[in-house]
Amino acid sequence: MQFTFTVTHKDTSSRARCGILTTPHGNIDTPVFMPVGTAGTVKAMPQEWLERLGAQIILSNTYHLYLRPGEEVIRPFGGLHRFMAWNRPILTDSGGYQVLSHEALRKISEEGVHFHSHLDGSAHFFSPERAIEIQQLLGADIVMAFDDCTAYPVTMEQAAESMRRSMRWAERCRAVHCDDSQVLFGIVQGSVFPDLRKESLERLCEIGFFGLALGGLSVGEPKLLTYETIQKVSEWMPPGPRYVMGVGTPLDLVECVRNGMDMFDCVLPTRNARNGTLYTWNGKISIKNARYRKDEEPIDFECTCLVCQRYSRAYLRHLYIANEMVGSILNTYHNLHFYLDLMAKVGESIRLNSFPEWERKFRAQYVVSE
Repeated sequence: MQFTFTVTHKDTSSRARCGILTTPHGNIDTPVFMPVGTAGTVKAMPQEWLERLGAQIILSNTYHLYLRPGEEVIRPFGGLHRFMAWNRPILTDSGGYQVLSHEALRKISEEGVHFHSHLDGSAHFFSPERAIEIQQLLGADIVMAFDDCTAYPVTMEQAAESMRRSMRWAERCRAVHCDDSQVLFGIVQGSVFPDLRKESLERLCEIGFFGLALGGLSVGEPKLLTYETIQKVSEWMPPGPRYVMGVGTPLDLVECVRNGMDMFDCVLPTRNARNGTLYTWNGKISIKNARYRKDEEPIDFECTCLVCQRYSRAYLRHLYIANEMVGSILNTYHNLHFYLDLMAKVGESIRLNSFPEWERKFRAQYVVSE
């Protein structure tokens, strides 16, 4: 099946846009938030519930799936879709960020990265070619080039060396990727240096990718620099699908959409759910706080999810304090509903030519709290 990406609506006062990304496992309406299922599962969420929530696509990670359960387990299933019993689109990250984040366990060379498993200390090697080979076996609809994710803080010279290595690796990934049932995205690197980001973007466009991602953000840099980088790079990006990796908060997502970005993933809604932090249209609440001990209200009166329709804050606080498993499940369901609903409302406002007004009201209502 042919992959296509079509921009269907554009906001006239910003770069915000809506589109349709066609894949063999279904169409994806953008802007879209992708729940993170690192090891082949979105934590605390069965696939049926993700479908009920309206998740269009989920993200899994090559590094983690390579280490456990391993290629020999997934291969007989013909890939992740059948292994996970998930028939909608999947995106796999190449594992570059995870490999490189374990600084004490890895060694980088031009050929790739030698690393030791964080699970048992066993030795492994990822090259750009190997990362693509594994991702082709996993069979995701969208796969990512293997990159050297630049840390922060970093000098411009260090960032340039890392970025240019990523570009050489991207070219090698493109050369060996030969699976017509999936598309390959390149990753723009360059830390917070606009000139390096532009050089990276131009090189990726020369190599040729179906879509482009912004990597190396939310790695410790000040939020202002994150936004400035996204805003600047968005001015230069071609019209194909644009993916901001690992970002972020509800306010981050709205900022990214305003700057013309289409796809997002982040562990925040699921991780925060397990830690008792819940999202509402008025900001975050920490359900473990004593003030919710006898609170009969739902998490959010504006929310239509099954958790808010049935359960009180007091009950959810009790589940959290008692360390009951169902508490994490209900909290995760609510937070994912919020994120997916946020993207749906953003998309609707763009289609109705009312995004600036919607954004103004959202920012006025959403207070960063607790």
